[in-house]
Amino acid sequence: MPPPKDVVKIAIQMVGAIPQLIDLQQTKPLASVLKDVCDAWSLPNAEHYALQYTDGRQTYITESNRGEIKNGSILRLTTSPDQEAERLYSGIQSNNSDVKTDSLKKLASLSQDVTFAQEFINRNGLKQIFYIVEEGNATGEMLAHTLKAFMELMEHDFVSWETLSAAFIKKIVSYVNMNAVDASVQQLSLSILENMVPTSRPLFELVKKEVTLDRLLTHLQVTNAQLQLKAMALLIALLLAATEAERRDMMDYLRDKNIRQFIHKNIIHSSEPLGDEMAHYLYVLQSVSLNLCERRMRTSMDPYSQDQRDLLQSLRQTAFESESEAPASNFSTERRRSLCAKEFRKLGFVNNSNPAEDLRRAPPGLLALDNMVYFSKHTPNAYSRFVLENSSREDKHECPFARSSIQLTLILCEILHVGEPCSETAQAFYPMFFGQDHFFEELFCICIQLVNKTWKEMRATQEDFDKVLQVVREQITRTLSLKPTSLELFKTRVNALNYSEILKLRQTERLHQEETLAVPVLELRERLKPELLELIRQQRLLHLCDGTLFRKISSRRRQDKLWYCRLSPNHKVLHYGDVEEGVHSPPIESLLEKIPVADMKMLLVGKECPHTKEKSSGKQNKDVLELAFSIVYDMEEYCLNFVAPTRYEFCLWTDGLKVLLGKEMTSERTQTDLDVLLSMELKLRLLDLENISIPDPPPPVPKPPSNLNFCYDFSHTEQ
Repeated sequence: MPPPKDVVKIAIQMVGAIPQLIDLQQTKPLASVLKDVCDAWSLPNAEHYALQYTDGRQTYITESNRGEIKNGSILRLTTSPDQEAERLYSGIQSNNSDVKTDSLKKLASLSQDVTFAQEFINRNGLKQIFYIVEEGNATGEMLAHTLKAFMELMEHDFVSWETLSAAFIKKIVSYVNMNAVDASVQQLSLSILENMVPTSRPLFELVKKEVTLDRLLTHLQVTNAQLQLKAMALLIALLLAATEAERRDMMDYLRDKNIRQFIHKNIIHSSEPLGDEMAHYLYVLQSVSLNLCERRMRTSMDPYSQDQRDLLQSLRQTAFESESEAPASNFSTERRRSLCAKEFRKLGFVNNSNPAEDLRRAPPGLLALDNMVYFSKHTPNAYSRFVLENSSREDKHECPFARSSIQLTLILCEILHVGEPCSETAQAFYPMFFGQDHFFEELFCICIQLVNKTWKEMRATQEDFDKVLQVVREQITRTLSLKPTSLELFKTRVNALNYSEILKLRQTERLHQEETLAVPVLELRERLKPELLELIRQQRLLHLCDGTLFRKISSRRRQDKLWYCRLSPNHKVLHYGDVEEGVHSPPIESLLEKIPVADMKMLLVGKECPHTKEKSSGKQNKDVLELAFSIVYDMEEYCLNFVAPTRYEFCLWTDGLKVLLGKEMTSERTQTDLDVLLSMELKLRLLDLENISIPDPPPPVPKPPSNLNFCYDFSHTEQ
């Protein structure tokens, strides 16, 4: 007979005593349970004790979390949180430096527990931490433990960051700005400032004023990877909290200091592999920089703006002023207007009498005009060649420069996600972005020449305009997927991917599709599916056994805390637990939290997950919704919440968990993998039928022969 649901069998340890095995009644008050445990060991004052997990984060057991205790859990009888908080509060005020350091070290560890943190803060413990920092006598290890404890206590959101004193903030800033400071202290100080920046406008302005960009750039140039990472984190926090004008000024300053070239050389191409956190920050830096184009992209041309009209006229003058034998000012107004209209038509404007009309569409708005002007000024020879070459073609075969530029700018904005909010988890950045200061404009210069080249290869006419731009989009997308490390390499590869190559790729894909649509092949596919789906199921379970590193993401910031989850080799238990930065594949024995697969009830994804309902519903969290999933277990009372690092991991984990739950795999990755495996298997099976057409209906079965006399009679043996 199974034990009642409200009773769990647990072990309780205490140093120097024989462990107790008890049946914990969850309906019984925790104070009474503690009294019984203390009485068994003849301990007075049961109220001075508490139960605590022996593994994982060693959380204190309270009335609110006691429901999470599982059968077989091992607990420890220890000093109660209020007694421990009182002891450490006295210890950090000790005049003995060893006692003070040990107390601060224990405080930094225990402050991760919300119950202890509440007790310590209630005793005005933060005020004592402020005093230790402001006093300035603590250094090295003692100071590092103090700052670590402060970080952990603030993590629980019991106290607002805005309540910090000016003296405390200035001291933290001084640790960042001073050279002769322990690296661990600088890392913690940078993390504190990073947390502070998004909380309020005054704190952002204070940090921006006190910690200069030059100082952050100095930290980025150190060899200490962790210090480099924390400096980048603060820089990104400042950029995200700034207004558009402030962000533009900051990016201009960073460009003057050649930050992109430094990142390209010393971070992307350093000897050390790029970590996930740094990859995310580089993605954000790229996204923030590209989004500076958004205002111009969404602004239509104003035909009454003299500055904008001057830019438009500069395009015409750069292309045609050398052609004119006499200056235009010598012509009559009517003749001058006619000449301008003719030249704007040669430039490829649809509305040549009023070219500003072509730029009224937003997006791409004024960004298209900026790109055309940049191309004409920075590569004047290529610009003149483009315009004059097409001016000399027949009307129907000329490639319209302006119209192509407007459409190409829109395509680049879509491919590079200009104007879209930064993802909280994405890590996909283009290494070549950091090799150029004017990346978007330089990319446009390469691609507009690609348009002209592809136009000639296709022998296109005006009616083929959309087809040409569709091919150009495909050329750009396919080349970017190869992640070229420089614009020169991008230019080489995208020009090598000419129209004939695109046609070959399309034909190969089309033939492959046609081959797989024949009726006999479709029947063979259906027969192969069950076997290949089983292969995919095994792969998913193997991936869960290997495990994955997940990040904890709060509503306030992208945290750097990590945890690992993996399936036991016998597929019966999920093991998980917190891990330190740099640990990539911890042994299963070190993951102390467990969930039996038999207790798993269902899988939730996206908006159904409890941890996504707690977060705000802004655009910023769209990517989190796409990567979130939760396991509901133990009579549907508890959830283990995940945010996958990538969409690929999301698909593999949700598929694997569905296999464990006995359900069908439904992710898009399952379909992709199945198609790849089916394609390979079909090619192997049909290898002998190459260049032989497979008929749709099966060939007729021949009639049986009229007699079977052709069979050999084995009854007669040869003499």
